[in-house]
Amino acid sequence: MSDAPFHDHALRVYFEDTDAGGIVYHANYLRFAERARTEALRAMGLPHADMQAKHGCFLVVKRAAVEYERPARLDDEVTVRTRIRRVAATLLLEQELRRGEERLAMVEVTLVCVDQGTLTPRRLPEPWLGALRARIAAPVAAPLAEGGPAP
Repeated sequence: MSDAPFHDHALRVYFEDTDAGGIVYHANYLRFAERARTEALRAMGLPHADMQAKHGCFLVVKRAAVEYERPARLDDEVTVRTRIRRVAATLLLEQELRRGEERLAMVEVTLVCVDQGTLTPRRLPEPWLGALRARIAAPVAAPLAEGGPAP
């Protein structure tokens, strides 16, 4: 994730990602965001496997909200920009999916760290906590509210 307050992950839209009309199926935006989150952590030197192996915990999605703006299509190159918005008891990320300069969707996801054995919430271990807090970014757009976009 370099020193920038964001991480960009590029991907190509494949046939398997689309519906019969060649448009990306709505649930696949969440898959793209998941891959980008994994790569953002890996770029910070914080792979999921290390969290499990060294600390006996992992991150799970508590909440995800998607606001769709434009469709992605077969063979498009899409970039997912991941920004850390808040690190506390939960981790709040904002992920913007773009095709060039055109915004396709915004994903706001809340993650929680859980114990591998009990599956109960627990504090993020170091160095994850410190590294994530060091990269908190200002939001790009108003946060998504329950039931729709924020005013």
